[in-house]
Amino acid sequence: MAEATTERWTRIGEPDGPVLDGTRPLADLVDRLRREGRLRSVLGHDAGEPELTAVTDDSRRIAPGSLFVAVRGLRVDGHAFVRDALERGAAAVVVEQAVDGLAAPQLVVDRGAAALASAAAWWYGDPSHELRTLGVTGTNGKTTTSFLAAAALEAVGLPAGIGGTIGIRVGGTLQRNEEPQTTPPAPALQRFLRGMVLAGDRAAVIETSSHGLAAERVGSVAYGAAIFTNLSHEHLDFHGTFEAYRAAKLSLFERLPAVGLDGRPGVGVVNLDDGHGPAFADATRGCGARAVTYGTAPGVDVRLADLNATAGGSRIDLLVDGVPRSFELRLPGRYNAFNAMAVLGLALGWELDLDAVVGALAGVRGVPGRMERVEAGQPFLVVIDFAHTPRAIDAVLAELQPLAAKGGGVISVFGASGERDVGKRPLMGEAAARRSRLVVVTEDDSRNENPSEIHEAIATGAERAGACRGETLLVVPDRRAAMAEAFRRAGAGDVVALLGKGHETWNVGPTGPEPWSDRAVAEEELARPGS
Repeated sequence: MAEATTERWTRIGEPDGPVLDGTRPLADLVDRLRREGRLRSVLGHDAGEPELTAVTDDSRRIAPGSLFVAVRGLRVDGHAFVRDALERGAAAVVVEQAVDGLAAPQLVVDRGAAALASAAAWWYGDPSHELRTLGVTGTNGKTTTSFLAAAALEAVGLPAGIGGTIGIRVGGTLQRNEEPQTTPPAPALQRFLRGMVLAGDRAAVIETSSHGLAAERVGSVAYGAAIFTNLSHEHLDFHGTFEAYRAAKLSLFERLPAVGLDGRPGVGVVNLDDGHGPAFADATRGCGARAVTYGTAPGVDVRLADLNATAGGSRIDLLVDGVPRSFELRLPGRYNAFNAMAVLGLALGWELDLDAVVGALAGVRGVPGRMERVEAGQPFLVVIDFAHTPRAIDAVLAELQPLAAKGGGVISVFGASGERDVGKRPLMGEAAARRSRLVVVTEDDSRNENPSEIHEAIATGAERAGACRGETLLVVPDRRAAMAEAFRRAGAGDVVALLGKGHETWNVGPTGPEPWSDRAVAEEELARPGS
């Protein structure tokens, strides 16, 4: 273990509780930041003192002896809270710009976010160095691919923790993610990685978002492999341009090692059916790592030869490194076949037992909030999915259309997040209208934005694709009422798709998160007389 011993680590505890008992000298962190080239100067520091008790970038969580790292964010600049952190008991601060008149030590660094990632990894003893660490990135498919990858790793004797949209799985126990973040902040992420090591996990699968990459949350994670699923319109509210969004995703592959800490080659697994795939393969090869490709074109390492879809899954025929392989996947949809192919690409790159991996993929029954059925005796099919981008909506509805019985069709119910990428809203409406006999636009995390403006943008896109208001297009602002109306209008043979919330157990309005579950509400509404 880097810079720490196993005896220092004690327990996982509650989400905000300690994993580490004891203290660590600030001098050790000074040495590390200096070695990494992040440190510009040190003010007011007496070598070896003080002893630190925690690392955080949230002044509200300061305990006596903590190190406070000031990070510049989109809306908040941590430098505004330096004095507050010291008043609460911080022993030292990390800043990008020195603050006058402080008695406490100041470590002046080039980038606060990168320094926070390094300090968090240092505090928790660089746990990713003790795990085979896989990053999964892309616009869609990260969660399902992560769960499939963890199952595959488990099957070859590498129990794997998971960090991502649904939650954190440590030692086989899943703790739900109650925050709207795919990749946790650096201190939380490093803490959970240490927890995985303590719990006996030997690998970690991290859903690595563009936010997590651009904001340096994963800055000191030692990735041994990465998977690229696909890239489409998303998160431009944060990145500004699609090019910046793409660059953030690419950065994961640009940092892959030629040889990992375990002596194995770094591996980048890339979907070449996606138009951006070649750039990700080039980035992998550019840093000396091995690029493993998958898709439908001749010459890819994992090639889809044939796919026979059913309501409950798919039979997949593949060529893996030129060798035919076939298996039944219980997850429906062509895109889930691609998610499984990505994991086989990882197995190929990491030289895992392919028979064991195929068996593990065939055994996965489902992922929470991903093509999840609700059965309450109704004469139509109800499916919950997290799809919340134009591409994901199109892909999910394309898979659901054939499941509608003769004379039936798809009824889609969804909204779009407030204070997020506004450009995708009409595109979501277009995608849904092309695949649905009825589109119902409703609430989905409107936050402080006017919901009617969000709904109007979606509806405008749906109308562009031919939907007619009051007939094949409805706007029902209340999500429960929207679901009830969809069920009322659904007949035998229809498929009702509840999109956007998936596994989530909250909805974010102007007063903050409030409890919400598409599954629970669907079951309640389906149980009502007359539904």
